[in-house]
Amino acid sequence: MRWARDGDTERVIQSRAPERQFASDNLAGAHPAVLEAVQRANHGHALPYGADDYSKQLELAMCELFDHDVVVRPVFGGTGANVLALSCMVQPGDAVACSEVAHIAVDEAGAPEHIVGTKLIGLPHERGRVSPGDVRALASLRNSQHHAPAGVLSITQATEYGTLYSIDDIAALVDAAREMDMRVHMDGARIANAVASLGGGRETFRKMTSRAGVDALSFGGTKNGLLFGEVVVFFDRQLADRSLNLRKQVTQLPSKMRFVSAQYLALLKDDLFIALAEHANAMARELHEQLVDLPSLHLDHVPAVNSLFPTLAKSIRQDLQEWSFFWDWDVSCDLVRWMTAWDTTSDDVKMFAAGVRERLSR
Repeated sequence: MRWARDGDTERVIQSRAPERQFASDNLAGAHPAVLEAVQRANHGHALPYGADDYSKQLELAMCELFDHDVVVRPVFGGTGANVLALSCMVQPGDAVACSEVAHIAVDEAGAPEHIVGTKLIGLPHERGRVSPGDVRALASLRNSQHHAPAGVLSITQATEYGTLYSIDDIAALVDAAREMDMRVHMDGARIANAVASLGGGRETFRKMTSRAGVDALSFGGTKNGLLFGEVVVFFDRQLADRSLNLRKQVTQLPSKMRFVSAQYLALLKDDLFIALAEHANAMARELHEQLVDLPSLHLDHVPAVNSLFPTLAKSIRQDLQEWSFFWDWDVSCDLVRWMTAWDTTSDDVKMFAAGVRERLSR
């Protein structure tokens, strides 16, 4: 219950916050099927470090998913997945090119620089997306003893601004990277949301990764129903050979790996990971529909995945955040981020939208 002043009259505003917040899909709990899988994996003893049956099954399931002979390395989390992938791809003296707003550049506390020991080159972006032209422009760094040449291109799918690379976009970026003799890493923290948006099937997944020429993928699950854990998928077995030792060196070797693998097997069964992402995306579109008529929010784009980036003045923003927390995104232009998750309901959306409307109307 919150108090507001309407002229000289005090009135009580009933404004219960939604049960599920819109700060991030990372706030959501684990899906019941994932919890059941962990419980099943908890019976009896199993060999550690990936020698268990669940981890062996997971690699076979991933080979089927991508229609490719892949190597799968489960790790503890998303930053660890990116660090392991890049550690295997970067050669001595190389730099990693990525969007200047990429998670590896902004939100991983310098882990790639500190652990991998590589320089990150921030590329210009359009709502999170980099262009083949900017990748080719990296040629100016080559053949100079004063610069670190880019040896890896890292792209994020979906991007930090909720945008997507189309399948053709990814193919064009891979082509540009190959011209520069660069490997390609994909940070797929929300890869399922991208797959759901671009077609929703396994064929879509294959076209944007293994068939596009991506060398390694950080395949996120924590934001899509897992308790913990991520996996790195190597499409190039030569890179994967290095990963066996490097995973432990970068402190990402889970002893009881069966619990990570069992969770992913649950997500892959009947393509649950795509269904959960489709629902999260649909809830974002529903929230957009509820509020798109409010011009001050500048909701100019229908969300491609499960994130919206409205504009909110500071005073209104702080009031709303106290009521139902969400993150600032770019305070220089009053941009914030709202995200839906696999467990967001239509009632949550309606309640949140009503709260936003009520505060904007004051």
